[in-house]
Amino acid sequence: MMRYLILMGLLMCMGAIVRAQTTSAIIPSDQSAIRNPQPVIPSDPNKFAVIISGVSGEEAYAKQFAEWVSELRGALTNRLGFAQNNIKILTEKPIASGTTRATAEGVRQTLQTLHSSLSPESTIFIFFIGHGTFDGTQAKFNLVGPDLSAAAYASLIKSLPARRIVVVNMASASGEFIKALANQKHVVITATRSGQEQNATRFAEHFIKALSNMEADTDQNKRISVLEAFDYATKLTAEWYAGAGRLATEHAVFDDNGDGVGHQKVEAGDGVLAKTTYFDSPEQGARNAAQAALMTERTRLEAAVEELKTRKEGMKPDEYDVALEKVLVELAKISRSIRTSQK
Repeated sequence: MMRYLILMGLLMCMGAIVRAQTTSAIIPSDQSAIRNPQPVIPSDPNKFAVIISGVSGEEAYAKQFAEWVSELRGALTNRLGFAQNNIKILTEKPIASGTTRATAEGVRQTLQTLHSSLSPESTIFIFFIGHGTFDGTQAKFNLVGPDLSAAAYASLIKSLPARRIVVVNMASASGEFIKALANQKHVVITATRSGQEQNATRFAEHFIKALSNMEADTDQNKRISVLEAFDYATKLTAEWYAGAGRLATEHAVFDDNGDGVGHQKVEAGDGVLAKTTYFDSPEQGARNAAQAALMTERTRLEAAVEELKTRKEGMKPDEYDVALEKVLVELAKISRSIRTSQK
């Protein structure tokens, strides 16, 4: 009992310490900044993003998709420290320099070109904005010209030499991508839970908003994790349908343990990677290399705590308590060192 109380105390203290130490900040929306994005914090050379905006089909969707692409790009560069050169954008009708047409060949070339830029230290985020289809056998994302199937994307993505890959498919009928892209180093989010939900989705609007809204920061550490963005977008999407008096035709799910089964909340082993994968980098707020190393180690230990929690049921109580106490003590030491370095 005493060890349990000590562990609970350590967990509560660590939450308070992390909130107090966080140096990252998310800045309110600024449309002029979105048009001319300039990072407000040092860019992280190990973070990459690919935004694929497919065929719209109607003028209203074309306008909507363009706005979402602009808002997403702005959030990544202005608020989250993505280098502009590390963001690749493919759209139906490219109008800005550096933007590629969203064709199957364009997607292949973009992802293949990234091979030389990525490293085992890299994290890459791949966003899909648009419409999808599912014919009962194959799920596809609608591009200009021939489409690529979920299996084709899986083949292209799994070869990327990155430490972590986050795929956010915000299109209709996207649920089938969960199975195809499942991998233990992937976080896969889809706007729908199956290929049968084929109506246009609202999920993208709310997911993109989460990247700039501190209401999404439920653990109050002033950072937005992939899981927090997912939860925020899921909540607001449901509220949108309820407010409109309409039956929800989309139910977002995620998978991050590689079993290919999507869930709408943390359960059945899902949640560890999504909870500990952030859009920003804590190291970007560091004063020097030594402090950055400490922050990186703190992030690793926080992930270790979450991973231990998923294995609790399969461990003996004393074994679990000893393992958790060891990590929490290390985490406390690192946090103390960070506090000292910030004085």
